[in-house]
Amino acid sequence: MNAPSPIASSYLDGVDHWDLAPVLLELRAARERWRQIHRRDREWGGRELPSREALRGIVKDLCGVLFPMRLGPPDVRQEAEDYYVGHTLGAALDGLLAQIRLELSYVARRDSRSAGALGMHAITLTREFATELPGIRALLDTDVDSAYRGDPAATGVDEVLLCYPGILAMIHYRLAHQLNRLGLPLLARIISENAHSETGIDIHPGAKIGRGFFIDHGCGVVIGETAIIGNNVRIYQAVTLGAKCFPVDAQGELRKGLARHPIIDDDVIIYAGATILGRIVIGRGSSIGGNVWLTRSVPPGSQITQANSQNAVSST
Repeated sequence: MNAPSPIASSYLDGVDHWDLAPVLLELRAARERWRQIHRRDREWGGRELPSREALRGIVKDLCGVLFPMRLGPPDVRQEAEDYYVGHTLGAALDGLLAQIRLELSYVARRDSRSAGALGMHAITLTREFATELPGIRALLDTDVDSAYRGDPAATGVDEVLLCYPGILAMIHYRLAHQLNRLGLPLLARIISENAHSETGIDIHPGAKIGRGFFIDHGCGVVIGETAIIGNNVRIYQAVTLGAKCFPVDAQGELRKGLARHPIIDDDVIIYAGATILGRIVIGRGSSIGGNVWLTRSVPPGSQITQANSQNAVSST
């Protein structure tokens, strides 16, 4: 057997019985190929990208900040609520600042721009995010209230907040949407995908969702990047608000950022398994039945079921 490479020998103490030297060398070669293909700077050192685990912890703290007596730690008492919120929010913002710096630095290196002013910009973005938290709390209150009013099985708003996966997904979405609005799409997407992993609900942080939004049951829901959802909308499990097609440019590459997802007006209900595709409009007060497939707009007040969906959409 060949002697371990000097590159790997210092890492093999105590585990050399696995003969890891060849594996470590091949893994290093794979990393080098990746960095060469993607033009990564070998001299950067340290972590290049934001951390899913770090953001999971930050969002957990922010949940406690937003709802301290229900989503905070079990030993929080109401007389110490302000202290807990202040202390936890400060720590969460410190952590978020570090993650924002990583995303800004990553973008600057990728675009070959100077990273000189990123520190102050990251602080500004973190402060702006903090100022939006009261508004986010107010929107989430409308989501919780809508879920309670819309589900006869709900015994109270506290049960909704503690138990409903749709509310957990909306907390993540409303935080992520704000980060996306501030120009931090990678952080926003990581937070959304953390929620997706936990709840089975996939909401792109670029989607625009009004107040009083209720996702009942939730698993399998997909809401695309350019979807626009009005106020007091209710959807059920396995609903897709997706794109009908994916246009390409002259080079055959997908065109990014086009408005390709549905617009759902106020007071719409979309039942389980419905699929709504393309930049179409579902008119105010409409009801879309279970397992309906829609690719054309419907006027306000429509009642669309599998039995009438073809005639209804053909006449619009």
